[in-house]
Formats: sequence, C-alpha cells, structure tokens
Amino acid sequence: MHSLVRRYIKTAIAFLAVGLAIGGWMIVRRELWGRYPSAYEISAHTHAIFVGFVMMMILGVALWLFPRPEKTDDRYRPALAGAAYWMLTLGTAARVLGELLRIAVGAVWLRWAVVLSGLLQIAALLLFFYTMWSRIRPVGSQAREAKGERF
Repeated sequence: MHSLVRRYIKTAIAFLAVGLAIGGWMIVRRELWGRYPSAYEISAHTHAIFVGFVMMMILGVALWLFPRPEKTDDRYRPALAGAAYWMLTLGTAARVLGELLRIAVGAVWLRWAVVLSGLLQIAALLLFFYTMWSRIRPVGSQAREAKGERF
C-alpha cells in the first residue's frame, strides 16, 4: 500500500474519532442537560464524519484499487493527489474547528474562514477526481463483457 493511500486512510480514521467525539458530546448535552446542538455543532459533526471520514476513506481506497495509470497518461500525477490530500485535510479541519468556534465567536474573519475552508474542500475534491479521471477505465472487464459475462 502506497504511503499516500495510508495517509488518506489514517487521516479518515482520525476524522472519524473527531466526529464521534463531537457526536458523543452533543448527545450527552442533549440527553443529560437538555441543551440541543446548534446548527454549527451539527455542521461540524457532519463535516468531520462525511467529508473527513467517508470522503477521505473513499479517496484513499480509490487510489489503492483503481487501475494503475497507463504509461502514456500525463494527466495522473501523484503530486496532484497529494495536493488534494492536503487541501482536503486542512479544509476539513478548518471547517470543523471554525464551525465549533462560531458558537461563541461571530467575527467576520471567522465567517470568512468557514467559507474559505468549505471552498477549499470543494477544490480538493474536484482536483482529486480530475487527476483520477483517466484511471477510471476498464481493465479486463471489456474482454469478459465481450464473452457475455454479466456483472
């Protein structure tokens, strides 16, 4: 398993832990103290789980399982997949932290930080799939389909 794949998957697990901690805190507060989570807490929890864990895990596994790039493929560059990793990690971490801070801080700079971190997440996902696009191709399945195999 390539080091970038391991980085995606281990970071996904770290975001899962963060998301579970936020969710645990929200349920304790709601059930024991009657304090319902704010929209910011729900957003932080959701982004930690769905973007930080689910998307990072999907991207790491895609890097691992998709066919290797063809020798003539100049679109796929591991450096772009690495850049997407850092953009998504930093964007998601900033988004989660920013959403949690928004509960107590209404400063304009923090609102901009949340917006920019969300845009960084979007850019990271688009960059990842741009660089992976040429690796989404049939390898062996065309021959099986030609023989009439269905799957």
